[in-house]
Formats: sequence, C-alpha cells, structure tokens
Amino acid sequence: MSLTTPRAALLGILCMSGGVFFGTVLDLAIKFLASGYALHQIILIRTIVAIAFLVGMVLWQDGDFHQFRTRKVSAHFWRTIIVMLSNVLFFTGLAALPFADALAIAYVSPLLITAASALFLGEKVGPHRWGAVIAGLIGVIIMLRPGAEAARPAALLILFSSVCYAASQLMSRQMRDTESMVTLNIYLHVGFLLVSLAMGLVAGDGRFLPGAGETTAFLLRPWIWPPAGDWPILIVTGVSVAVAGLFVSQAYRLAEAAVIAPFEYLGMPLAILAGAAVFGTWPDLVAWVGIVLICGAGLYILWREMRHRAVKDPAIPVGDI
Repeated sequence: MSLTTPRAALLGILCMSGGVFFGTVLDLAIKFLASGYALHQIILIRTIVAIAFLVGMVLWQDGDFHQFRTRKVSAHFWRTIIVMLSNVLFFTGLAALPFADALAIAYVSPLLITAASALFLGEKVGPHRWGAVIAGLIGVIIMLRPGAEAARPAALLILFSSVCYAASQLMSRQMRDTESMVTLNIYLHVGFLLVSLAMGLVAGDGRFLPGAGETTAFLLRPWIWPPAGDWPILIVTGVSVAVAGLFVSQAYRLAEAAVIAPFEYLGMPLAILAGAAVFGTWPDLVAWVGIVLICGAGLYILWREMRHRAVKDPAIPVGDI
C-alpha cells in the first residue's frame, strides 16, 4: 500500500477543510428549512441543483460526460444506500437538537474512520491515536446524556448516522483508484434523486402525517411550493452538497484516512458560532465537556501527525504515533 506524500497530505487537508465549510453551510440551511418542509422534498430540490452543478462543471471542463463512466455500479449502489441512510438519520436528529450539540455528536465519525482505517484498510494507527479515539468516544457518551429521555432518541439517530458516514468514506477510499471525485458524487446524487422522487410519490401528499410525532413529521409532512424567499436557501443546499461532496471525496482519495479524518473537527467552531448567530442556541456545560473531549481528541491526533512528519522522513509509516 502506498503512503501519503507530504504534498498529497496537504492537498487532502485543504480539500477536507473546504468540504467541512460547505457541509456546515448545508446543515445550517437544512435545519433552517426543517420546520416547513418534508426532508425528502428538500433532498429532491438540493439534488436537482447539485446534479445541474456537476453536469455544468464537467461540460465546462471536458465537453463530454466521460467522467461519469464507471465499472463499479454495484459499489456505487451500496455506497449510495449507506450515504442516504446517514443523511436521513442525521437530518432527522438535527431537526430536534441544538445545532452545535448535533454537530458535536456527528464528529464521532472521524474517530470511527481513524479506527476503521487501521482495522479494515491496513493503515497504521499508533497507541497515542488509539487513546485519542477512546477519549473522543467518551465525549460522545457525555453528549448522548444518558438519562435525558427527551434528547436521547435524536442523539442516537445522529450517532448511527455517523457510523454510516464513516462506512461510506471508507468505501470512497477503496474506490479511489478507479473512480474520480465527480463519478463518486454524480451516482450518489442520482440515487438521492430516485429515492426522493419515490418518497414524494408515496408520502408527498401528507397522507401519513396524522398522528406522527414531532421527529417523524419531518419525514412525512406534505410537499409545498416554496415561497420566493426560500428558493435562495434551497439552491444553497444544492450547491453546498455538490461542492462539499467533491472536496471530501477528493480528500479521501489523496491521503490516508487517518491523516484526513481529524480535520473534520474544524466544523465544530463553525457550528457553535452558527448555532448562536442563527438559532440563538449556545452549548450548556455538559455539551461543552463533550465538545472539548471530542474536538480535543481530533486536535491531539492532528498534533501527533504534524509532530511525526516534522521529525521523521515522510516516507516512514505513521504506526509509531
């Protein structure tokens, strides 16, 4: 297995940072829209915009669609199913939780990716990073607030979403040698388009809404025609998901998962500021403890990685860090 070069690592880190920024914009927009729209309607509109963005980009670059060709239809299918499940779980939980709390729990996924990269991809993760993974998981347990019955179901939805997200990113890494970042994203969006259309046909008239709880109402409420003021936000969701997907897929194609994953934590300060500025919510003491543990674990992994590369030949495996 080839090792990540310093240049590839830097490019991967920059791509992940861009992906985190646009991902935070996407999450913020969807939470803002969650009280008035069904999730599958939001996903349909954002997917149409994202596909148009990707098609336009490819035509501008190449003048044809050769980047969309693939021999791994089955792998794309299963990756789409996993990402779709991750999205549904995450956005359903996000609608019911404070913005920063939800994002903090979601950041368990880089810890899971770091661990899984060692267990399933053969990448080397040393004892210090394993310790950081354990510390971060303790932070997640704190964020789940055992005993807080009202918050636990939504928090668990986001935790399960993170497991699915980690699995999808490992699949992206396994497919990197044959699939471009455009290919990885276009088939994902085609899958989202088909499923959201099917959901609209089945539940878009609101027939299943009566008796639904607050959380499931986000999945079952009827479709509406968006007012003019909402269209810019809906378009932002499409552009953000397309750009974030391109950046994140490219990040995991460029560098080892254990190098890239911790940089997803850059979104936590953005989430705290966005939650305070847009929704007027601020993490309480328990949430701060969990956030510090989760983000501290990621930052420690980052520090160990940078320290290792500063004192050793970049060609040496990172198993001792």
